[in-house]
Amino acid sequence: MLASLIQNAGPISTPKKPTHILVVLPRLDALGKGSSDKSSGKRQDKPDFFGKGVLEILLSRRKMQLGEMAGSPLAANLENGSLCVWVMVDLSEPPFEQQTVIRKALQLLLEENPAEIHLAIYGSDSQRGPLAQLAVYAAWINGPVLPSRKTGKKNTCRQALTGIVLHGYEDADNFALLHAKAEGNLLTRELTVLPPNELTPSFYRQYVKKLAASEGWKHQDFDVKALRKMGAGAFVAVAQGSDPEDAAIVHLKRRVKSASKSVALVGKGICFDTGGHNLKPARYMQGMHEDMNGSAVALGLLLAATRAALPLNIDCWLAIAQNHISPRAYKQNDVISTLNGTTVEIIHTDAEGRLVLADTLSLAAKEKPDVMIDFATLTGSMHTALGSHYSGIFGNRDELIQKALIAGRSSGERTCAFPMDADYEAELESKIADTKQCTLEGDADHILAARFLSRFVDGIPWLHMDLSASSHKGGLGAVGSDVTGFGVAWGIKMLEEILASE
Repeated sequence: MLASLIQNAGPISTPKKPTHILVVLPRLDALGKGSSDKSSGKRQDKPDFFGKGVLEILLSRRKMQLGEMAGSPLAANLENGSLCVWVMVDLSEPPFEQQTVIRKALQLLLEENPAEIHLAIYGSDSQRGPLAQLAVYAAWINGPVLPSRKTGKKNTCRQALTGIVLHGYEDADNFALLHAKAEGNLLTRELTVLPPNELTPSFYRQYVKKLAASEGWKHQDFDVKALRKMGAGAFVAVAQGSDPEDAAIVHLKRRVKSASKSVALVGKGICFDTGGHNLKPARYMQGMHEDMNGSAVALGLLLAATRAALPLNIDCWLAIAQNHISPRAYKQNDVISTLNGTTVEIIHTDAEGRLVLADTLSLAAKEKPDVMIDFATLTGSMHTALGSHYSGIFGNRDELIQKALIAGRSSGERTCAFPMDADYEAELESKIADTKQCTLEGDADHILAARFLSRFVDGIPWLHMDLSASSHKGGLGAVGSDVTGFGVAWGIKMLEEILASE
């Protein structure tokens, strides 16, 4: 759970109760004499802030000037035993860089398992707002503890942060949008880290059903029997290898009376991916319980949009299944028929994500949304192309792709656009079906996967996010855990861009 909503307090003077304090400063020049606030034209002469004397001693010992600590948080124990961390943020830097330095500063405090953290914000009127938002969001994101099955002494695991006290700034809405984003991100990460013997398709579906009831979403569940009858042969091909056949496409519907636009969110929810008959080696099967991350992002984004009360109608489609090996599992050279009638030659059973998404996108397209966005940990080639610092974006509208890139820059969840021109389609030509599912060579597989998915969106404006940044060792941007929840903050910004386009 997230820490309680922000408590606002006056300036910190000689604290007796606070044990863990983060002092957030705007960037000053290297001489420490102050710098201009470009928005107001005023100078910050002789900057004063909590713990300045202690920090100056620390800087002197390190032969550093105040301005030289930008990007490098410093920590020291105060006379009363409190731990204080000072961090200087350059607001002219990209949001990702700002989030990273704040997260690193907070981690110095969170390592001691505090129950409460005090955030002291300094700067001009125009600087304190952005700095407070950075600090509060990072505290909310990193304060909770993700599910763990460790046993033993209580102090072997970090304890969750339960309180945040803010000094130097007060937000009229108590940072409602930030809280919504943090809640959505936390839900995404909590689901993604669950072990596969717990987060089975059956459990996942029941969890989503209960969440829908609590949030007021309409819920519909298409199980394998129903999908087989509907002709969703691509999804069924993947699901039929599991025992029991507990896979399903789950549809969640959020309606807002005043909304004039609708968005469909689609997520790949493979709870475990063995690779099927083309079995993964152990090295690449490790961590495949996280192959449902795309569905967790879509669900987390729906929760965030609901809590933020965005005036959008949203349909969320979760393709929940497993990719197992069994006598009934689909195999190479099978030809299957999708929900929209396209016949597909199976080339590799470990390219199952694009199959479950194909029928799920077809279902979503039938509702005729204004925009469709799908999320998936889809291809290894995207990870090869970008590593885990960025996620890749494809789309069938240039203006949507531009919005996606803008949303990536401003949210701190960075995206890179890739081509999917029609001539790539030649690689997927089949002699016995309408299309191949993929190629054995694997060249440009992230692009070929996007081309394949584009067959099932029925011309609706569409974005596809290949989540190469779903996991990054040591954290990414504002998030300090390996599992990042990448896509929720980006998605909120993207939904705001879609609303603005009205």
